[in-house]
Amino acid sequence: MAIARRLCGVQAQVASSAELALAVRSAAPRPGAVDEALWEDRTLVRTWLMRGTLHLVPADELPVYCATLGSLPFWEKGSWQRGHGVTAADVETIIGAVPQALKGRSLTRDELVEAVIDLTGAAHLREALTSGWGALLKPVSFLGELCQGPARDGRVTFARPADRVPGWPGALPSVEEGGRSLVRAFLGAHGPATPAMFDIWLLRGAARKATLRGWFHDLGPELAEVEVDGVPMFALAEHLDALAAARPSEDVHLLPGFDQYVLGAPRDLTALLPAAARAKVSRAAGWISPVVVYRGRVAGVWEARDGRLTADLVEPVPGEPLRAAAERIAALLGGPLEVAVG
Repeated sequence: MAIARRLCGVQAQVASSAELALAVRSAAPRPGAVDEALWEDRTLVRTWLMRGTLHLVPADELPVYCATLGSLPFWEKGSWQRGHGVTAADVETIIGAVPQALKGRSLTRDELVEAVIDLTGAAHLREALTSGWGALLKPVSFLGELCQGPARDGRVTFARPADRVPGWPGALPSVEEGGRSLVRAFLGAHGPATPAMFDIWLLRGAARKATLRGWFHDLGPELAEVEVDGVPMFALAEHLDALAAARPSEDVHLLPGFDQYVLGAPRDLTALLPAAARAKVSRAAGWISPVVVYRGRVAGVWEARDGRLTADLVEPVPGEPLRAAAERIAALLGGPLEVAVG
């Protein structure tokens, strides 16, 4: 949980990538730790959050994420409704019925759809609710009324955070409090950054600019303005000394697909992602490749396939540290893998 908190959430659209993102950052990774935190300790929650994608976040921080994202109602846009074959009234029906259907229980998607129809009589919603990647359930998640529950017979279930999260509050924080808290957490993980960078990470640039400026402004003396390659950015004031003293790391790291190190930065931030690596990292259909990081910079991508772990580099990386990092990843993946790098 501490690592997920430090990273400001972990994208979990691909569960194995999320588990590897946590394991590679742990001094003593333990198989099954994520499932234990999700379903036994309930210290982690998996639900749709940033950019409408599944994330793992600390359970006690979920109200902050929902307070912030719930204030950005993309589902009220006519273009979104038309794209998913629903009306504004349909969306309101779903938002109202799903929490009622889930109260005190976990349901599979099919069971949830039938429960919503039983409650509302809106049989015409069946097709929209069962198609796609759960798009019509994402607004309910943003509003703090839906998260994933424990799998049943290998099938995902859904539940209410009020039933799953220990100490779930009677009301979410205010939008202002949620926004400030999330900006603070984002800068702690990914700063220095601009409000636009935070906006892209949060919901692909959907926040109102005045709202963003307000969240940053309200943090006041907690923030300091710094210049990065001539661009004004914000950092947490408490991090200034560490930033000034930092030097490029000589360590080599292999990070999994959809890693926060990449997702927390814009694609045109060439200091982190060189132009030659962009097409290799950001693939078709939103796929984000596993990356090789050297001196804090993406130096290439890697993959484990057919019993081999190989790296495709766009910049030079010292062979010995690269091999050591690859062997560690191979061990975390459960091997045996032939390491063919360097």
